[in-house]
Amino acid sequence: MTAPDLERELAAERRRVEKELRALLRREKGIPRRLREAMGHSLLAGGKRLRPVLVLWTWDALSGSAADAAVDRADVLTAACALEMLHTYSLIHDDLPAMDDDDLRRGQPTCHVVFDEATAILAGDGLQALAFALLARCSGPSAGPLVALVADAVGPAGMVGGQQDDLDAEGGAVTAALVRRIHTGKTARLLMAAMAAGALLAGADGGQREAIVVAARDLGLAFQGADDVLDVTASAAALGKTAGKDAAAGKATWVELEGVAKAAARTKRLGRRGLRNLAAALPDGPAAERLLALSGRLWQRDR
Repeated sequence: MTAPDLERELAAERRRVEKELRALLRREKGIPRRLREAMGHSLLAGGKRLRPVLVLWTWDALSGSAADAAVDRADVLTAACALEMLHTYSLIHDDLPAMDDDDLRRGQPTCHVVFDEATAILAGDGLQALAFALLARCSGPSAGPLVALVADAVGPAGMVGGQQDDLDAEGGAVTAALVRRIHTGKTARLLMAAMAAGALLAGADGGQREAIVVAARDLGLAFQGADDVLDVTASAAALGKTAGKDAAAGKATWVELEGVAKAAARTKRLGRRGLRNLAAALPDGPAAERLLALSGRLWQRDR
């Protein structure tokens, strides 16, 4: 797939995701006005929308070959938006003064800056609860396995645990095992969950789902590795968030451990391995080609 074709299809999918996110938030009744505004401020601020697109495009790549896709694409879109809500909740909380204390996210002031710290906490809580409600509503017979899969990915042994490891490691000794554990938890697990969710909803068997998760782990580590490098090489305007935060906070990153050049080389190795393994797990076809092109974009990027 050519880069212009990928960009065109990615832009169209992002528009579908944006439209559905707005509709889903609008349909929820009884949310206090200020809380709804705070949730919308962060959820509807744009961004790459990689996680929901990965759900959708993994489903597209597999649903044609699966014996029986569990749900149709409209429900997959709802599940994809739930993953984006979980990602956004994590960003709201990550930006709080008690955590990374950041004033800029997706090119605009963070939730606690625009509203207040307490409302930002509640906005994150609200998005997390709504995401799980949507997953349970939309996935039919796959509801139990899907909710369990995603809860495991974002819970105390997944994303939340990775964020705790990240905080605990600030200013301490950095090892390769520590960086890998942090990156797996706080970043890779949700990307893995996105692709695993798409595979599950497509009706893929356990072996194929596991192969995709293994590939997605390397791609997620490469994605975070690219972030580490960009934090010291890109501007805040390009990133849409404050640059140089990792070094200032004493974060455990590949760049801190081995420098920019080696960190970039490690990112490339992980990304290439993830792409090879993903290609081996997918059936041939244009949908698989598109998913592979997007997966390469995870770590070959400038923002």
